[in-house]
Amino acid sequence: DEDILSLNFLYLNPDRKIYPFVLGFISTNFRREIDLRSLFGAGVTFQIMSKKKDWLKLSVSSEYEQTNFSETNFNFSEYNGNESINTFRATAWINGKYHLFKNKIILNHESYFQPSLEQGNNFRWQADIGLELPLSKFLNFKINYRHTFESIVIQDQKQEDRFLTFGFTLKSYWLQ
Repeated sequence: DEDILSLNFLYLNPDRKIYPFVLGFISTNFRREIDLRSLFGAGVTFQIMSKKKDWLKLSVSSEYEQTNFSETNFNFSEYNGNESINTFRATAWINGKYHLFKNKIILNHESYFQPSLEQGNNFRWQADIGLELPLSKFLNFKINYRHTFESIVIQDQKQEDRFLTFGFTLKSYWLQ
């Protein structure tokens, strides 16, 4: 969905059950008419389950976000005339990965909810669920479904999106 997307995390002691992290995101989105969105913050992750290859994690964080739009007419008139919307956010994330049926299917999911801490009508969420089917030691076939919602959009844009994608995951020989 994003034209440019750079998600950067620095985890401190990620082998522990609870560990802190810092994050920095930069993205653009032609369809949403976002010239540049930057988000920087910090948080903590809780490993709810961690087995051999399977895991489930919950994270909470706080970020500062600046979003520059190419248009200035929004679905909420209070934002009209602003090329940039800046806010502090809180984020709750949950993600996991599970190897099922003796590694014949890999299920993964990631979801987050991201409200503004300053503007009650400014929030977004995203939910991803994916299935991978191993074809060989180094190649998986992947199906992914993504559902997103963004409360503040350019006037006449849809707030909700759904994507169903298919592709391949090439695994590195050195990471095995």
